[in-house]
Amino acid sequence: MSESIPKTGGRFLVEPFGATPAFSREQFSEDHRDIESMVKEFAKERIRENMDNIEKFDKDLSLGLIKEMGELGLLGVDVPEQYGGMELDKITTAIVAEAMSAGFSASFTTTWSVQTGIGCLPIVWFGTPEQKEKYLPKLVSGEWIGAYGLTEPSSGSDATNAKTKAILSEDGKHYLLTGEKQFITNGDWADVYIIFAQVDGSKFSAFIVDRDTPGFTIGPEEKKMGIKGSSTTSLQFTDAKVPAENLLYEIGKGAAIAFNVLNMGRFKLAASGLGGSKEILTEAVNYALSRKQFGQSISNFDVIRGKIADMAVRIYAADSMIYRTIGQIQEAIDELDHTADDYYLQMGKAMEQYAIEASMAKVYGSETLGLIADHGIQIFGGYGFIEEYPMAKAYRDTRIDRIWEGSNEINRQIISGYMLKKALTEELPIRDAIRRINTFMENGKLENIPEALKHEVDAVETGKRLTLYLFHEAMCEFGQDLRHEQQLTEILANMFTDIYTSESVLARVNHLLRKGESDSTILAIAKVQTAESSIRLLNTALTGFNGIYHGHLPESIIDFLRSFQARMLPRTDIIGLKRHISEAVYHQKAYPY
Repeated sequence: MSESIPKTGGRFLVEPFGATPAFSREQFSEDHRDIESMVKEFAKERIRENMDNIEKFDKDLSLGLIKEMGELGLLGVDVPEQYGGMELDKITTAIVAEAMSAGFSASFTTTWSVQTGIGCLPIVWFGTPEQKEKYLPKLVSGEWIGAYGLTEPSSGSDATNAKTKAILSEDGKHYLLTGEKQFITNGDWADVYIIFAQVDGSKFSAFIVDRDTPGFTIGPEEKKMGIKGSSTTSLQFTDAKVPAENLLYEIGKGAAIAFNVLNMGRFKLAASGLGGSKEILTEAVNYALSRKQFGQSISNFDVIRGKIADMAVRIYAADSMIYRTIGQIQEAIDELDHTADDYYLQMGKAMEQYAIEASMAKVYGSETLGLIADHGIQIFGGYGFIEEYPMAKAYRDTRIDRIWEGSNEINRQIISGYMLKKALTEELPIRDAIRRINTFMENGKLENIPEALKHEVDAVETGKRLTLYLFHEAMCEFGQDLRHEQQLTEILANMFTDIYTSESVLARVNHLLRKGESDSTILAIAKVQTAESSIRLLNTALTGFNGIYHGHLPESIIDFLRSFQARMLPRTDIIGLKRHISEAVYHQKAYPY
């Protein structure tokens, strides 16, 4: 069956476990590992050592560090060599984003991320040769700082409904931009801005705007909850005279620019969150080992062991699904003709194929970091609330991650919306998979699965059918209007994400088992993660079915749910395994994998 399934996002739901290899960090090349080491070393020595001053909004320090990164080539990972970049693979892009978190400065990471992502990639992907030649070398060196203006006071997630307008001057030499942008990272530090506006009132388009453009002014710095060492301002345009040649790509194609860049931004944000989670766990573990209460280290308390294990399991799961996603995206890019004139347009389409997984990574990665920071505060106790300790700043900084790059609510709608589209257009054989649910539940057998993971893989495969069953009932009840049932589509998005994450963990562990490189702690993590995911899937599905049937479930559905429960209920000592996992983390005094 899997041979006929196209290589596209969402296929995990309808193909059997192991049908497609899943990339993980164990498959990093030597070059990947060398770059990871270099970035971590820079982050620890140059960023972490200066993080207190960065937080005091030291512009010269932050921009000086950006230039140092330019000298190391770390601003041009995604930029062609002819413009001063290195144009490495997307796996490297994610590795650098993750490793930057070793600097423990979300403020600086934010400045760097905009510089290398949304402030630069629109020109890389959609700029003319002249635009690339003018702007990219100076952005790659750090001589110029980039920014990106999409959000407005009245439009955030609804970005294409922007009110900023652009009118071509009578002589055809300039576009006159009028409007306001809000929450612009690098707003007061930038030299070059990617600005979106409506040409002739309705054609959503993008422009490259220079800082010294007449009619363009920058608002005051925002007073923020977190990332206090980064610049965030509004931008105002009053008949700002932008040269006509600074139109980016084509009139009316602004959405393609915005959303392609955001797809990449989402997996980079997920990778940054993954790195941050590992750093916070390390801080929490070392504090727990040293802190004494009731005559002993608090690391001995079972509830603390549970929290440490929860953090490790969640990080391992995030790591597994994030790099699986990036591996799929890179595989799709590798199949393109790099010499084609429309190579970057093709790249955007290839990345869009995995918009489901990119949104999952963003949601799961950002919520993982939020959970880890919350546990970190709790382990530190009262000291976690004090600014001179590391958790207070981390806790404040993480909160924005669930809002930008598309709020997690929007990303969940993207996940379920794309899956609905793929089902209705039959891009994926979802209807066929639904028809086969009964056959699987009666006769489904797993082949070539290591004995150590058989129950876990069976639970995930059964969970796929449970999710498909709910998806089917929802589509039958609401049809295309299902997209308006946002509480229900959020439930489906959560279930899709749980399935994808659990399968990613099991695929990674299965790969290690076959190579003889797994250990008891990795197996414990896989069992705990799958068990807790199975419990969530059963409970979440019940909520979904009750929503469809308004609390009056037919007996036939209740009976079918019992059959799912019989196969998915964990046979796992979650508590005991968490004690084992925490011991491994304590021994390493850090996240061990």
